[in-house]
Amino acid sequence: MKLSKIFTKTRKDAPSDEQAKNAQLLIRAGYIHKEMAGVYSYMPLGWMVLNNIIQIISEEMNAIGGLELQMSGLQDPKLWQKTDEWNDEVVDVWFKSKLKNDQDIGFGYTHEAALANAMAHYVGSYKDLPFLAYQFQTKFRNEVRAKSGVMRTREFIMKDLYSFARSDQEHQEIYDKVKDSYVKIFDRLGIGDKTYMTYASGGSFSEFSHEFQTLADAGEDEVYLDEANSLAINKEVFNQKVLDQLSAKREQFTPHKMAEVGNIFSLGTKYSDAHGLMFTDKDGSHKPVVMGSYGIGPARVMGVIVEQMSDDMGLVWPKEIAPAQVLIVPIGNDKDVQATAESIYKEIEKQGVRALLDDRDVSPGQALADSELLGVPARIVVSNKTLAEDKVELMDRKSLKTKLLSAELAVKELSI
Repeated sequence: MKLSKIFTKTRKDAPSDEQAKNAQLLIRAGYIHKEMAGVYSYMPLGWMVLNNIIQIISEEMNAIGGLELQMSGLQDPKLWQKTDEWNDEVVDVWFKSKLKNDQDIGFGYTHEAALANAMAHYVGSYKDLPFLAYQFQTKFRNEVRAKSGVMRTREFIMKDLYSFARSDQEHQEIYDKVKDSYVKIFDRLGIGDKTYMTYASGGSFSEFSHEFQTLADAGEDEVYLDEANSLAINKEVFNQKVLDQLSAKREQFTPHKMAEVGNIFSLGTKYSDAHGLMFTDKDGSHKPVVMGSYGIGPARVMGVIVEQMSDDMGLVWPKEIAPAQVLIVPIGNDKDVQATAESIYKEIEKQGVRALLDDRDVSPGQALADSELLGVPARIVVSNKTLAEDKVELMDRKSLKTKLLSAELAVKELSI
């Protein structure tokens, strides 16, 4: 990749109406484009980051036996009327429209009903269970407030996983397996040390659900955290009864602002009952399938990472999700400088390391400032000054520590 071939441009300022730090930096760096409040388009570099996040999530979903599919975004109201969720007083985030024949249609905000209805055509016997199905699919939610950048939007990609089990016990085993996979996901995304599995309201089906909450000043949730025991409880269920159940002491907790990056719910048989998702057990009895729902918003995670890791100069991407591992910046138009930068770029790419070359005709000041704004984990600067010592300058974006070393050693270090 070469910066001159990427049509987006960096900018000094974000739109004046953009309040969220994550959106301000992502817009300035050219990763996203704001279409309207709560709606963003992902430009090439932003799309690379988002897809790297999706890849990690997908790998961990596959590792626990998840099967990927793709459901339709358009939703039949009849499916949701069965559980009264087409009712705006019950679900207030629907985007609704009408077909040309005047039939109501919805734009999916989640897919429990649609998937339960579909699976009723495939599940008949206990031998068909258990299984996990997931998708990365665009969701639409008519949020009243969309002021948190890509952390809360009206159109977004969601990873929604659904589990189908024969019993509550089997469901719990799957539920625990997904919990463990979420821990792995957030570790791989670089925010595991700031992310806590949090007890939250369980709704109608279980006493608790679990959220995965990441410390963030821009977070919309207040979570009580016992850091010594890694125990977190959402404010909505933080009371003496819950503390007693968890054998926890109130004085050990302090409130923190956090951003939800994932959630998992036990659904019981609500959707199975409504949509005839039944199976015949070994003893010949007919039983409803026990379901669970497990969500992660990749773009929301992306925004939280920006909030958590950026600095005064710009973005700071973990290497696992960065659009490139190294940005090569030649300073000046000297032929030797340009040739060396091009040579390093080709060698790094040959080693299988994603590299980005700044081959634009811009001032040294802008090139260096942009390299910090873009947040690529490592930067190599090639200049007449470094070449005079037969060296290049390698900088770690997170620590900002630099060192002079030969081009060969720089390539070798980045390839490890």
